[in-house]
Amino acid sequence: MANPRNMYLCFFAILTLLLPSTMAQSETYIIHMDSSAMPKVFPSHHACASLSPSEHEVIKNSPGYVSSVKDMTVKLHTSHTSYFLGLNSMSGAWPKSDYGKGVIIGVVDSGVWPESKSYNDDGMSQVPSKWKGPCAIMDCVDVLSMSFGYNIQPPLYDDTAAIATFSAMEKGIFVSASAGNSRPYSQSNEAPWILTVAASTVNRDHIRKLTLGNGVSINGLSLYPGNSSLSDTSIVFLNTCSDKKEFQNVMDKFVVCLDKNRSIKEQVDNVRHSKAAGGIFITNDIVTHLERYLKTEFSAVFLSLQYGDGVLKYINSSSMPKARIGLHETLIGVKSAPAVAHFSSRGPSTTCPSILKPDLTAPGDLILASWPPTSPVSNEGKLYNIFNIISGTSMSCPHATGVAALLKGVHSEWSPAAIRSAMMTTAYVLDNTQSPIQDIGQENAAATLLAIGAGHIDPNKAIDPGLIYDITPQDYINLLCALNLTSEQIKTITRSSYICSSPSLDLNYPSFTGYFNSNSSESDPTRIQEFQRTVTNVGDGVSEYTAMLTPMPGFKVSVVPEKLVFKEKYEKQSYKLRIEGPTLMNDSLVHGSVCWVEKGGKYVVRSPIVATSLKVDPFSGHTEY
Repeated sequence: MANPRNMYLCFFAILTLLLPSTMAQSETYIIHMDSSAMPKVFPSHHACASLSPSEHEVIKNSPGYVSSVKDMTVKLHTSHTSYFLGLNSMSGAWPKSDYGKGVIIGVVDSGVWPESKSYNDDGMSQVPSKWKGPCAIMDCVDVLSMSFGYNIQPPLYDDTAAIATFSAMEKGIFVSASAGNSRPYSQSNEAPWILTVAASTVNRDHIRKLTLGNGVSINGLSLYPGNSSLSDTSIVFLNTCSDKKEFQNVMDKFVVCLDKNRSIKEQVDNVRHSKAAGGIFITNDIVTHLERYLKTEFSAVFLSLQYGDGVLKYINSSSMPKARIGLHETLIGVKSAPAVAHFSSRGPSTTCPSILKPDLTAPGDLILASWPPTSPVSNEGKLYNIFNIISGTSMSCPHATGVAALLKGVHSEWSPAAIRSAMMTTAYVLDNTQSPIQDIGQENAAATLLAIGAGHIDPNKAIDPGLIYDITPQDYINLLCALNLTSEQIKTITRSSYICSSPSLDLNYPSFTGYFNSNSSESDPTRIQEFQRTVTNVGDGVSEYTAMLTPMPGFKVSVVPEKLVFKEKYEKQSYKLRIEGPTLMNDSLVHGSVCWVEKGGKYVVRSPIVATSLKVDPFSGHTEY
């Protein structure tokens, strides 16, 4: 999650295909004027105007006219997250859902800037007749997006968001919520009836090219929004850039700083308060915590130690070292992506440990979002813009919300649990190098299920999942009844009378979590945990599925039956999953999966399995390893 200013988001970019508006009798031109015809106070001598043919002719004959260029449609050279998610206008979730037409999304946050260009509705369909403006539970909203949470997750009966969303779930409203930005501690928004979303990267870098005086060019990360001087500039190496006295002689020079012991914040501050032309920062923190410093007020690039070494060698070998920093570029196709963002909060759940959280991950790192023009784009400085590039699970949550709206557009009869199931069982766990998704916060080791849940969201596959795990409101009540809550605490959540018909921690969730720790008898070296699940056939009418298990080292996992045969659509079938392992695990976490593979290969319905010895402190958000 982000701070309150980060809540002004461009939430619905993945829902619509914006069409350019046209005027029947006029066209847009960029008019270039001679500088002699313009007052000197103007920094530029051109203007943009929408002109009819006759008006255009008048301008062309005006004193000082130089030229005019007609506005043209151009192709974006960017890796927008909608494309990273595989959405396109030709096939898949967009056309199948008619871009979520008629689905109403309610956004719960600190407010938005209504004049933002993100809310330009040109080309969109008419507002649904049931839309009432406020878009709350009582206003017939279909999907809720919540990009906020607690610093420490409270018990469910003290969690106002959990209580409110229970009511939303009962009314058939899907709720997506941000997992939080508190790694390594546990996440927020853990209620089993909501979708908890982690954050991950996309295949895009924001760079500026650093060209040394010897002609060597290096790509450096940068989110400096201004224009750089394209002329060669002297560069000087100030080691860690910690001695402010050394900055007295750096006027109009690029300062090179070597980060040691995560001193990058101090270095950026020192360069910002100096009269240097810009900064070249060399750091081993190039991936993890650097993003918060990329939006500098001065021309700057950030280099890894590998590339920075080349800069230092050039400085040492040149009597007059120089360099220039180029214009901003977007580098597409970056590998490996996605990867779990370093800040994304992790499981297990502190309020309901039997449920794997987060549920899945979605794009949430360096995301372009709408921004109020009255707030600076960074925590420090005076840079303002109507858009900003933001990181946080406040960014990933709206992506999942948008996908849920697409699914609701196709399957209006599906329950919130069915929509979540479709998103989880079709999520993927391999990056664009076909290797396991990495965890940046764990030095790029393979991400565990406590970081990515079921995996990365895949809208096109979620539209047609084959099988779903459905859950009724009474099922959630049965879970609450098994959590050792008092009757008063349960009623606080349900806000009505309830019946504990069959208390059970074994919710029909599309994931499995087993705990193997000292809770078992020490005389028994092994422990067995069994789960029962019921799936509904929402794919082809007549179909057959076979279970495929991913091995879990040190554990025996079995499924009964191993085949599920459906004779018709919407038929239900049940199975049992059994995990046998040591009473006390050697590792804190072992994971695998069960995949139900359709006979013809059309569907692969995947559910993650976690075996863990972690002990959760529900009052601190800490996990004992």
